[in-house]
Amino acid sequence: MTVIAVLADPPREGLVLPELAETSPLTEIEAAELYAAMSKDAFLAAERSGGDLLVNYRPDELIPDAFAGEESAEAEVRALVADALGGTEDVRFEVQVGSTFDARAGNTATHLLREEDVTSVAIVRGSAAFLTRTAIDSAAMKLRTNEVVLGPSTDGRVYYAGFTDAIDFDGAFAPPELETLAARATDAGHDAEFLPMQPVVERGEDLLHLLPVLEARVSTRRIVPKHTTTLLRELGLRVDVDGGEPSVVRN
Repeated sequence: MTVIAVLADPPREGLVLPELAETSPLTEIEAAELYAAMSKDAFLAAERSGGDLLVNYRPDELIPDAFAGEESAEAEVRALVADALGGTEDVRFEVQVGSTFDARAGNTATHLLREEDVTSVAIVRGSAAFLTRTAIDSAAMKLRTNEVVLGPSTDGRVYYAGFTDAIDFDGAFAPPELETLAARATDAGHDAEFLPMQPVVERGEDLLHLLPVLEARVSTRRIVPKHTTTLLRELGLRVDVDGGEPSVVRN
């Protein structure tokens, strides 16, 4: 059984998805709301899968003073989980350890694999807008015969990174993440497999990939991440093509 470690930040204005607010019609507050919605969808996907959800939150001491909140980071993340799942009683929470994302992801994966003897662990960010139960369960099957399974996204990024054995995590998520992680897998003598490509949302151009997928799936009555889809439709975002160049606009 795979432990799905969702590395979550408190959804504070300016702290999460700052580049998205700078490069899209969204304000910093709206970008934080979108991060919260995508995180809730990730929690739901993990909870409904055959894996175990672990919410790995960044503690207050690892958050810059400029983004201090009225509540603790843990309380804010727990509130997100409770809103998504209807409670937190069956969810494991752990504090992140490390000053960089690479360190925090590596410490989480290595601890679970080597200290707790879990079979496999997956690292997921709150920006994984289209993480689904099906993708998680498909990855779990691939992890039975491969030590590393990666979910590619646009611009060489990943929305899912699964491991049955540790790699050298120092700088392992350096851009392009997909290439770097695959190289680290090879360096460790591991076999790697891949999931279908899915969008992540971290900057404005990512919405050009996500919005058409959501609208196409809504119009054909296919499954969509409900919190993310609902919020984006409330915000009135859509892709418009003017003079052959697509752009994200508001209705």
